[in-house]
Amino acid sequence: MGIILITISYLLLAAHSVRGGDMGLAVSFVGCLILTMTKERWTGLLTTVVLGGGAFLWLVKGSDLINMRIGLGVDWIRLAAIMGAVFAVTLFSAAFPVTLAGRKWFHRDSDKMWYKTALFLITALLLETVRSKAPFPVLLVDRFFPGWGRAEIFILSAYAAWIGGKMFLPDGAKKIRPRIWAFFSIVFFLQLMLGLAGFDQFLMTGNLHLPIPALIVAGPVFRGSGFFMPILFTVSVLLVGPAWCSHLCYIGAWDDQSSRVSGKRPAANFPHALIWMRLILLIFVVAIAWGLNVLGISGSIAVLVAAGFGLIGIFVMLIFSRKIGMMVHCTAFCPMGIIANLLGRLSPWRMKISSDCNQCGKCSKVCRYGALRKEDLESGHPGLSCTLCGDCVSSCSSGCMGYKLPFVSSNLSRKIFLVLVISLHSLFLGVARM
Repeated sequence: MGIILITISYLLLAAHSVRGGDMGLAVSFVGCLILTMTKERWTGLLTTVVLGGGAFLWLVKGSDLINMRIGLGVDWIRLAAIMGAVFAVTLFSAAFPVTLAGRKWFHRDSDKMWYKTALFLITALLLETVRSKAPFPVLLVDRFFPGWGRAEIFILSAYAAWIGGKMFLPDGAKKIRPRIWAFFSIVFFLQLMLGLAGFDQFLMTGNLHLPIPALIVAGPVFRGSGFFMPILFTVSVLLVGPAWCSHLCYIGAWDDQSSRVSGKRPAANFPHALIWMRLILLIFVVAIAWGLNVLGISGSIAVLVAAGFGLIGIFVMLIFSRKIGMMVHCTAFCPMGIIANLLGRLSPWRMKISSDCNQCGKCSKVCRYGALRKEDLESGHPGLSCTLCGDCVSSCSSGCMGYKLPFVSSNLSRKIFLVLVISLHSLFLGVARM
């Protein structure tokens, strides 16, 4: 009986959305109904939240309609009875998942309930905020089908919850993270190619710049404007630390795949001092950008200089990263990498090595950032080049490696971190384009 009322409640909200012209929201309500058929516990909690909001919507809408009819001096009692019944059914449906019968229906994966619900709702909130605040359509669905954008928000939110389920355990995260990172990069560059081919809908604004990470800081220095990307980068790093470099960077995914393609384990003799070469390159890149601006060099020449820097980076990936099984581009060449590592110190996120560690070195053999040398293990925390990728967590058979947030257990810290970084990944997947 309860699931029937939930079905009726979702369909009524979908019908109301269709009548209001919001087809995307209607699709979202139907999508939430479909999710309940999985019987996963988190979809029950999601139903409580969504239908709870729906009940409030009916209360407000009914009140407005009743007041309007009273003002017109026409009968309002029948309308009040209908709206009251709709409100009651929706409110009961929202409460059903927390009842004994509801828990029997929504019984699967109860340990992931809060985790996956948070992923869905935070992703939806981020995308809805961007969609409502942007001065132009930022979601692809809105560009091709105006008014349907909330359908894309639902899909990306469900995607975030699904990915979160796959990454719930460390072993799953180690397998899935490189794949979704590469998927994001493919989507990003596929949209760029389609945009360059004449399909303008796949470009953000049409004001193109080279997709080279160093230009996040060098571009504004040269132009004297365009600070959106530096702000986005800074906010992201403050939220999830240097995980920008292991989850969110569209070029970093190339370096990751290059380091894996040969099947080699990360080299144990990588010169750790090379991570500071990125700081030298950062100063060099900023100085060049400033010099080109001062000398009044044209944008076309600046593009050629930037392209040359980018090609050197690709060379580093294809030759050095592939050869030694380490992400040499990210750890020794990319200027934004050193900024993320240093700025990430302001973030509360840390990787912590327990005092029970026997220094077996298993974690060092999977770290592609050279952050787990013997001296790092002895110190109790990874080196500066750590990007919180988490590959080391699954490799530690003694459970001595984990994420750490102040005053929170390692297990809960990891889940909170994943909620944030997967939500940002899903947000970027939906809106990141040139």
